[in-house]
Amino acid sequence: MRLDELYLWFLGTPSEPLYVGRLQLVESGKGVSLAYDSAWITHGFALSEDLPLTDLVHLPPHRLAADSPRAVGAVDDARPDRWGEKVIRFVDRPKRLSLMEYLYFAGDDRFGALGVSTSAHTYEPRAGGPLPQIGDAQQLSEVVARIEAAEPISAVEARILAGGGSPLGGAKPKALITITGEPWIIKFYNGEPVDAPLVEHAAMTLASRAGITVATTRVIRLKDVHALCIRRFDRSGTHRLHCMSAATAISATGEDAQESGPGYPALARILRRQGTPPVSQEVADSRELFRRMVFNILIDNTDDHEKNHALITSNPFSYANFRLAPAFDVLPANSGQGYQEFVCGVHGRESTLANAISQCTDFGLTPSDAVNEIERVIDVVDGWQSHFRKTGVSERDIRTLADYIDSEPLLSQRRSFDSSAIIQAVPKRRRTSPFR
Repeated sequence: MRLDELYLWFLGTPSEPLYVGRLQLVESGKGVSLAYDSAWITHGFALSEDLPLTDLVHLPPHRLAADSPRAVGAVDDARPDRWGEKVIRFVDRPKRLSLMEYLYFAGDDRFGALGVSTSAHTYEPRAGGPLPQIGDAQQLSEVVARIEAAEPISAVEARILAGGGSPLGGAKPKALITITGEPWIIKFYNGEPVDAPLVEHAAMTLASRAGITVATTRVIRLKDVHALCIRRFDRSGTHRLHCMSAATAISATGEDAQESGPGYPALARILRRQGTPPVSQEVADSRELFRRMVFNILIDNTDDHEKNHALITSNPFSYANFRLAPAFDVLPANSGQGYQEFVCGVHGRESTLANAISQCTDFGLTPSDAVNEIERVIDVVDGWQSHFRKTGVSERDIRTLADYIDSEPLLSQRRSFDSSAIIQAVPKRRRTSPFR
């Protein structure tokens, strides 16, 4: 089955799906376009800033690389992640591997509130089975391990996994499950040098102590390893919440084409421009994003790319209503590379507090405000070893992590933090917060 055309639906209330428009394969198979339906133009909302409600065909960015196909705007966030693509290739084995096949075979439980159907008249997604339960976690773990090893799986195992394809970014093995009737994601150990599921839980709960809103996590013990369960923040009861990745939000504004590239300051500007009223909420989200940046620097979470941040809205029909989604995929990278994946300031991706504060006014912060936020995060990160022990992380893993988190480049920034000196890193034209 070749899928050159599909139909996009909005599933905010899944029992009442709303037809959005037609998707087509374009750019010699390297991209997917969207043409809004006339009823959606009249009664719907712009899915992202680069998809205004017009009767024009919206095309994907022209700067497409041959190995990085893109769907247009927020539709790109409805595609599976790299692990999901791997599962589709292994389990579904479509005759062609275009972006349309990946969009279709991702099924009905993808990230956010958009769905893909083979019909413009009724919502007819790719059929999938019921989501696995938490009691199926051990079997799921064994199935994903066989997929990682390119070993055959049975038809029964394929059906279990097909019911749990992942909606969040990344290449790590994961699946969807339900816990007491609620949708969660389960992430599995994948041969990392530390017990990554347990370390991620420790890092996420540590981040919450620094005033960062995080996705709810819980650790479960499998036969030989741990797995991490993360409650989905894009679901609220029976409703699905419209979301977009920071990659989509920044690309929609054209800021990704700037010399500095996508990053925290760009995302902060978007939050301030189209965040949830009143201004107090815009300030809160911007301040929290600044804390996330500082926390990621100090905890050695260098894998903080634009797909690992998201915006979310509970009422997409009211434009300018996006908020910062809870933090997810937060854990030390054991890299010591000295730069982040997301731009932090005037020195690009450099992992320093001086760089983080250099564009603090983009977050609505004066240099003094920013210093207060930094000191708050430092106080929490200083206690990371104690917190990780209480969470159950082994001494061996703590020593491994300490080689980077407590290495000279990061530890010296915590130990020798000089607020007067670091304020001087802020260009004079940026000394005043726009909120004041």
